Amino acid sequence: MSSAPSAEEQLDFLTKIQRLFNESDFSSTYKYALLISLADLAIELGKEDDSPLELSNRQVAERFIELYWQQATPYKTSESNESGILFQNNGTQAAIVKAISEFRQQNNCNSSQTAKRSKEYRKLVTSVASTAAKQPINYLQNVGGGTLPFLYERNPNSITLKSGVAYCLRRFQPLIQQLARSRWTDFIKKNTKNISILGEKDDLNSFLFETSRKTLAFVCKGLKELYGNKCFYCNKSTSELEVDHFIPFSLYPRDLMHNFVLACPACNRSKSDTLAAKMHLDKWVELITNNSEAVAKIGEQAGVSSNLETSLAIAKWGYESATLSNGLTWNKQGSYDKPD
Repeated sequence: MSSAPSAEEQLDFLTKIQRLFNESDFSSTYKYALLISLADLAIELGKEDDSPLELSNRQVAERFIELYWQQATPYKTSESNESGILFQNNGTQAAIVKAISEFRQQNNCNSSQTAKRSKEYRKLVTSVASTAAKQPINYLQNVGGGTLPFLYERNPNSITLKSGVAYCLRRFQPLIQQLARSRWTDFIKKNTKNISILGEKDDLNSFLFETSRKTLAFVCKGLKELYGNKCFYCNKSTSELEVDHFIPFSLYPRDLMHNFVLACPACNRSKSDTLAAKMHLDKWVELITNNSEAVAKIGEQAGVSSNLETSLAIAKWGYESATLSNGLTWNKQGSYDKPD
């Protein structure tokens, strides 16, 4: 029977992750994207034990496409006279960014979700999978001039996360995400080819990883039409509703349509980055399950990815993590519970 890695094994994993960030050669942002992808997929497909997990190169490629989708569009600030697609490596434009940019120009798709219906999407995935296999998958575990093969073994068309790795990626996903995204942003800022595009305005992190306010406004409108002008948490009617991440963005920084709910400003501020209590969780599961198709349609129109099963898997991971860490869940303003 599989069991969870020991405390010593988890500490050893973190030590090696730290070495990877500090001692690896990051000549592009691909390795950051791969770490984020592996952590996300471990949550969505892994288990709470030390069992290995096989991930196909195409699964990794689809996550890369989602991560780079927005970044394959021109970046422009009001303070700079130039705009352009930001360079993601130290040479010519990164092949994956170039492939996604060309795909976007040739196909009328407003999101990586709608792109999946294009006849050309499989070719894009094949191209990205090939690049990912040759570059970040091949080189991620090169550390300090040698190899540190602690994450996965390579197969012809997939990788297999080693025993305990998927568990540790699930356990420490927020930390890995934060480190990878911070280093990714810094890499782009330090690339001299991006100076003329970036200017002095510091909203780069929002452009790289966050959903735009315009998109969130569209989502808010769609959810109001679906559910009415009521706060999901306190059930009070108000016209001043805001879009809230049910599973906090700080915990799992990826926007999925099924994870959005409407909240009044008071509940939104009070809940902040905390998981909601069980009564809210049960209500959320029932709500998105019964309205899955309608929610997905709003996401399609807004350009936000949607997947019911993935959202439920992320929630399961989030609440299991809170239980392991003895965290509290938010009930209402000033009231918190222990997670069940």
